[in-house]
Amino acid sequence: MKFLRSQLAAFAATIVDFLVSMLFHGVFGVSVITANISGNISGGITNFYLGRTWVFNEKNHTVHTQFLRYVLVWVGNLVLNTGGVFLMTNYGHVKFPISKIVVSLIIGFFYNYLLQNSFVFKSSEEEQEEEEEEEISQHINIKYK
Repeated sequence: MKFLRSQLAAFAATIVDFLVSMLFHGVFGVSVITANISGNISGGITNFYLGRTWVFNEKNHTVHTQFLRYVLVWVGNLVLNTGGVFLMTNYGHVKFPISKIVVSLIIGFFYNYLLQNSFVFKSSEEEQEEEEEEEISQHINIKYK
């Protein structure tokens, strides 16, 4: 259910991203790069809010902690999206909206969900289990050295 919610939140964020991107590029005439970055920022804010409150419902960490983690992942997302769109439009001669769709889908499935689930909105219980496993592992290594 979490994966499905994540995809729905990503879809909502993508709609915001695309609307802002297409508005900036098509109506205001800004460059593809500036339009893409503006859309990514808007979509990123939407996705963080939905991820924290609806998808992962993980409020055991402070908003500050989760936001910092999100920004780290999001910067990677921005670089991958912008680079992919740039390469597809300038070297692949694919129209901007199509390149944005293709790149967004690839990054969404293979980058965003994985890192948001395992890093940004990781539950406190999961972190505690990992710490306990690490302690056991260290204890075993010390015991058998």
